[in-house]
Amino acid sequence: MRVDKYDFGRIEIAGATYTSDVIISDRQVRDNWWRDQGHQLQIKDLGPVMELRPDILVVGTGFYGRMTVPAETRDYLADMGIRVVDAPTREAIDEFNRLQRDCANIVAALHLTC
Repeated sequence: MRVDKYDFGRIEIAGATYTSDVIISDRQVRDNWWRDQGHQLQIKDLGPVMELRPDILVVGTGFYGRMTVPAETRDYLADMGIRVVDAPTREAIDEFNRLQRDCANIVAALHLTC
C-alpha cells in the first residue's frame, strides 16, 4: 500500500485520508494508533505491528521528528529479527514507499504530528 501524500496531521493512503497516527502494511491501514507515552515508542505499543510480523519496520517519528525509539525497543525488535528504520515522518514515508518495491513484508508505524 503506497502513501500518496503527507502533511502535518494528515496522510493519504490508497485514496483514503487519515488524521490520526497509522500502521500500514501491504494489505491494510490501522488508524488511531496510540502510544502509551506518546512521544516514545515503547514495546507495549507494538502489538499491532507484531501481529503482522514484518521483516522491516519503518517508524515515522513525526513532522518534526519528536517521537523517539528507545534502545530497549530497538533491542526487542532486533531480537525478533525486525530491522528498524526511523526518521521524521516525511522521510520515513519516502523510505517506506521505496522499500516496498524490494520487500513484501514491510510495515510502517507513522506519527503524523509533532
